[in-house]
Amino acid sequence: MARDRTFVLLKPDAVQRGLVGPILGRFEHRGLKVVGLKMVKVSRQLAETYYLEHRGKPFFEGLVEYVTADPVVAMVLEGDNAVAVVRKMMGKTNSAEAESGTIRGDFGLQIGRNLIHGSDSLESSKREISLFFRPEELLSYTRIDEASVYE
Repeated sequence: MARDRTFVLLKPDAVQRGLVGPILGRFEHRGLKVVGLKMVKVSRQLAETYYLEHRGKPFFEGLVEYVTADPVVAMVLEGDNAVAVVRKMMGKTNSAEAESGTIRGDFGLQIGRNLIHGSDSLESSKREISLFFRPEELLSYTRIDEASVYE
């Protein structure tokens, strides 16, 4: 059975602080399946396309500079209601307001360095996945625990 796919970006602060493994582990422990994963250095052109909806806002240039400064980890996760599950696991954008037990609540320090982005809808997920992954880079497979995770 096909499950939803969502896009997740671990931002430069997550990579620099050595949080890639712990964050990825949380998703896997929750039952989400990694179907695409890579570390990339985001180009300015990709960053401007990725953050297109923020063009013209006062913080746009800072976002672009930040995401292009250091490597990021892009991933595609699959599971039932993957978009909603990832959003809940991330916590509120402002780490100071994020609940304990969420990624931002446990690891975040500032609103501008909030570690992670996750798509907010299936539509935006498809767009963001296509920016970072070619179709052949996304894999379909069955994890051995899927029968225990899903009805």
